[in-house]
Amino acid sequence: MTERPTLAPAVLDELVAVLSADRVVSDDAGVDEFKDPYWIPGDDTYVGSAVVYPTSVEEVQAVMRTANRHGVPVWPHGQGRGGYGGPSPVVRGSIQISLRQMNRVLEINEELAYAVVEPGVRWSDLYDQIEAGGHSLQLSIPDLSWGSVIGNSMDNGITYMPHGADFQLLCGLEVVTPTGELVRTGMGAIPDNKAWHLYRRGLGPSFGEMFAQSNFGIVVRAGVWLQRKPEAYAPLLLTVANDEDLEILVDTLRDLLLEGTVTAVPGVMSTLTTISTIYEAPVPPADLLDEAGVRALAEQYGVGAWAVRTALWGRKSVVDAKLARIREVWEAIPGATVDSHRIFAPHEYGEIDRESDKVQAGIPTMKLLESGQWPADLGHAAFAPIVPLVGTEVRYVMDQIKLRFHENGLNFIGGLFAFNQRTACVVAGLTYNIHDKEQVTKAYAVAKQLVQEVGELGYGEYRAHVDFMDEAQGIFNWNDGAYRRFAETIKDAVDPNGILSPGRHGIWPAKYRE
Repeated sequence: MTERPTLAPAVLDELVAVLSADRVVSDDAGVDEFKDPYWIPGDDTYVGSAVVYPTSVEEVQAVMRTANRHGVPVWPHGQGRGGYGGPSPVVRGSIQISLRQMNRVLEINEELAYAVVEPGVRWSDLYDQIEAGGHSLQLSIPDLSWGSVIGNSMDNGITYMPHGADFQLLCGLEVVTPTGELVRTGMGAIPDNKAWHLYRRGLGPSFGEMFAQSNFGIVVRAGVWLQRKPEAYAPLLLTVANDEDLEILVDTLRDLLLEGTVTAVPGVMSTLTTISTIYEAPVPPADLLDEAGVRALAEQYGVGAWAVRTALWGRKSVVDAKLARIREVWEAIPGATVDSHRIFAPHEYGEIDRESDKVQAGIPTMKLLESGQWPADLGHAAFAPIVPLVGTEVRYVMDQIKLRFHENGLNFIGGLFAFNQRTACVVAGLTYNIHDKEQVTKAYAVAKQLVQEVGELGYGEYRAHVDFMDEAQGIFNWNDGAYRRFAETIKDAVDPNGILSPGRHGIWPAKYRE
């Protein structure tokens, strides 16, 4: 085993002077808390040298100035819970900046339906504050509530209400630059502007999305758009019977989105995903199930080959009309079903029993991990390319992925999300026993193989694990990699010492390229 990276005493002393000794951690146990729990056992390729815990914007700025003085790379994260490497830095030995202690909800505005939060605020924290204040508002959340609202959103994470994708949740950012300056995006560039968290653009270039998935700055404050609690909430499960129905499923779903009947971020799930997500059955172990085994599980739980999880929100009359339209078009597919088991009013949310339905109502849950559905020794890595929301396109890409999974003895646990009315994000989870080094290594090798093979078909990832960020970025190579060159030109301008998250999503500062 290689020796663990350490920080020079002078750097540690300066950080302690800035933050205090209890918020600068460099022992193995403290640093190991911020390793990817699903990575290759015993491998320290993506390990940091220390973890610091700032509690204010000024302390984040001070850490950045210290890192610049000493030329030490830093890797910030909100909660460090992301499924694409967690908090692990690309560059070994980076100082990890945990923003967990910057956890204040700064404002909840009932009239305009938004909140303002710091990066350590979890989905569950914001929900609790909304409920404690008696606000008639709800938040679009992911399936697990332990992550950072800002961190997940800035990494283009998925939530399921209308604001759930395409960077629709956040509005108005405060950002610490790599050199320690403080910048506000959009209307926030005007002192005391009242529209900062209401309108994303400003005058001239718009920089909000520039900080998503990038290494151009650390977001230390953001507006979060909320949704008014509706008169009626209808969780839905739409199924098709056969694997070959995937194409008509996708095309029908797209048409429902384009006509405005569905305004959510729907998830399309394979059999194994459906039974674990909707029916809360244990996720199958890493050992491969054959097609007969998958069909047997489908019959046992009464699900089809594919299912769509989505929901309707609004006035009761509107929800009823939309539900009737969905039944009309969906039940025209032979063998398809529409499960609308109940329509809930806000005062009935406490009666929601399916964990999946709670998520679409904006009620945080950790049931997937806490109930034993996800075995303690089961890890996963995700491969997630963007594909046109067209049945034949989705089928083609899905078949390529499933083929590679089965060739390598891996169960296909996945599906897709309709990020908007025209786009599918195909998400395939490679599962393995985290204690089996050979299994883990093979899973990441398969993921890299898929990045390359599916990339050659013209499809790129929307988000990448730290282990294959370079490979994923390499697919974006039109005009001899003009996109990456442009991004690295910006990187060199805003981060002349190349210290903030070098290599994040394949964007490297000059000193690492030379």
